[in-house]
Amino acid sequence: MITIHHLEQSRSHRILWLCEELDLEYKIKKYKRDPVTMLAPASLKKVHPLGKSPVVTDGDSVLAESGAIIETLLEKYGNGKLLPNGDQSQIDYRFWMHFAEGSAMTPLLLSLIFSKISKDAPFIVKPITKAISKKVDEMLIAPNLQANFMLMENHLAKNSYFAGKTISGADIQMCFVVEAGEKQLGYRKFPNLQKYISKIRERSSYQNALKLGGKILPD
Repeated sequence: MITIHHLEQSRSHRILWLCEELDLEYKIKKYKRDPVTMLAPASLKKVHPLGKSPVVTDGDSVLAESGAIIETLLEKYGNGKLLPNGDQSQIDYRFWMHFAEGSAMTPLLLSLIFSKISKDAPFIVKPITKAISKKVDEMLIAPNLQANFMLMENHLAKNSYFAGKTISGADIQMCFVVEAGEKQLGYRKFPNLQKYISKIRERSSYQNALKLGGKILPD
């Protein structure tokens, strides 16, 4: 039996959605974040040494890292579903599977971190931290976010999904990036991304994952 160790408001939504798409039988063990630090609880380290989510237990196997979990479950249980069909689709599939946690997540996380530092700094140093955060954003974060999301926007101008005409594991992997980008950037200037995420949210499997796991990102 597959057990998804699901941390609230985290990337483990990907795995819930994947299992719903594949119509797999699975269990969910839920974990809450620390209300102050927003970190995962120490109990997750009993499942995997990194103490992060998503983590999946499947019999004696312990699977970690979103991309690795998606690829493993598709290979073992997918029966060809959610896999690319065609040479270019396979190239796109592999690229976006790696892009999600490689190029895309770093500036998104930096944006979140520096925003929190600027907001939560003690009053006496707030002007300094705010100035530093603004400079880092202007020089590093904003240009990379813009480049990443324009790449996604332009790709979706020519493709229905990230790996071509049909939904695949690459969309499962990229959904968290697209959701996070909408929250931080807004999609007024990215109509293809807005159309894409609206289409994804209409899927019953995606909606079921939300009902089971709760919202993907904090308010």
